[in-house]
Amino acid sequence: MKRLLDLFLAAVALLVSLPLWIMITVAIKLEGGGPVFHSQERWGKGKKPITVQKFRSMIVEAESRGGSVQAKSNDPRITRVGRFLRATSLDEMPQILSIWRGEMSWVGPRALPINEVQINEADSLPDEAIPGFDLRCQARPGLTGVAQIYAPRDVPRRQKFRYDRLYICRQSLWLDLRLIVLSLWITLRGKWEHRGGKL
Repeated sequence: MKRLLDLFLAAVALLVSLPLWIMITVAIKLEGGGPVFHSQERWGKGKKPITVQKFRSMIVEAESRGGSVQAKSNDPRITRVGRFLRATSLDEMPQILSIWRGEMSWVGPRALPINEVQINEADSLPDEAIPGFDLRCQARPGLTGVAQIYAPRDVPRRQKFRYDRLYICRQSLWLDLRLIVLSLWITLRGKWEHRGGKL
């Protein structure tokens, strides 16, 4: 049922969002040119790496300036268009294609960038050294989920993985539908960047 729901919603979302894809593409090009999409290697189900695409929200040379480093509040690498995309989570929209292909699901643990440097952790440990990593990789990564909605943005991976464990232990079609609706509500309010503990 989960896979059928993913396919149905992905097909509907791709059709409905087509005008947005065009507008975002134009906005990114007008702000300074450069590529529209940003590709990144992330952890998939069973620890299999997958390539995830997002609308580019940072300057073109962001990787050379900061490497694969987690973005922070008021990060100078983020463009003006990028700030809007991140606040509404519209930068994640190309991941609908990953859902269609079966690499991701609408709901699940976040598709974690592989060994991204964390700005809020003293030790730069690899992802696999963090407790809970193996469990979260048993599920297909999701565009949204318990951690994406309820965990403050900059909490350490150890804490985020606890949210993922909660979802994996309690996942159901009803929970998925509730999380999808809640995610749409946050997107419409443009509160992804500042949601904190307000939900």
